[in-house]
Amino acid sequence: MSVLISAKTRVLIQGITGYQGEFHAARMREFGTQIVAGVTPGKGGTDARGVPVFETIAEAVAATGATAACLFVPARAAKDAALEAIEERLDPVVIITEGIPVHDSVQIVAWAGQTGVRVIGPNCPGLTSPGQCKIGIMPNPLFTEGPVGVISRSGTLTYEIVAALTQHGIGQSTALGLGGDPVVGMSFTDGLRLFEDDPQTKAVILIGEIGGSAEEDAAQFIRAHMTKPVVGYIAGRTAPVGKRMGHAGAVISGTAGTAASKIAALEAAGVKVATLPADVVRLVREVL
Repeated sequence: MSVLISAKTRVLIQGITGYQGEFHAARMREFGTQIVAGVTPGKGGTDARGVPVFETIAEAVAATGATAACLFVPARAAKDAALEAIEERLDPVVIITEGIPVHDSVQIVAWAGQTGVRVIGPNCPGLTSPGQCKIGIMPNPLFTEGPVGVISRSGTLTYEIVAALTQHGIGQSTALGLGGDPVVGMSFTDGLRLFEDDPQTKAVILIGEIGGSAEEDAAQFIRAHMTKPVVGYIAGRTAPVGKRMGHAGAVISGTAGTAASKIAALEAAGVKVATLPADVVRLVREVL
């Protein structure tokens, strides 16, 4: 099994006629994803490498039965594109776009919450379920089917750790990239709940970083609700206070959001926390 997506997911690409949209739509199709439609205002009635392009999501859904959306649109247009996808109840809505203003992200996430649609991102690599479906930009060759779920705020660290798992013969059920912005849709807690309920997933890797309280919130959920083992890694152990490191959400303020506070919270919840990304595979083998 997998979480959020499956071989039956029918994906619509917003911005499919742009370079990034067309390129990654092709990679998703190579992975086995059903890309059934694209949406680019002004280019309805054309096609992108054989995928029909529509003016609006409503037209695309009516014609193709699309069930999920992936956004490759400029930041200035992302809010309207995401709200249109949410309005049509596509689920999940995966927002790859980075640089979206925070107030736009707040409106997107709030509307998704009111309608019950799961939003992944913004500024995320998407999600991948080996043997089932991929929505987003994660590299195809890294993945193999297996029992480990991965949830991460960092795309690059996801790739590094998944590649190591595959190299050592440990497959993945789903890898979920939450995004690195201060305001995102799905959280660690949301992902952990899905993996806890997924019979294929036997262990979960949580890849966090400095800034915010998402990892501490996850630790509380793990302590109260998780029966499956969780292995963690927190990036940014040496980051200076008040300085942004990488993602917009990775900012330490005082003692809040530090790597030390996150590691302490996770370890108190029974999570084995790796010191280096290279240590993750060893810890996963210990808990499987």
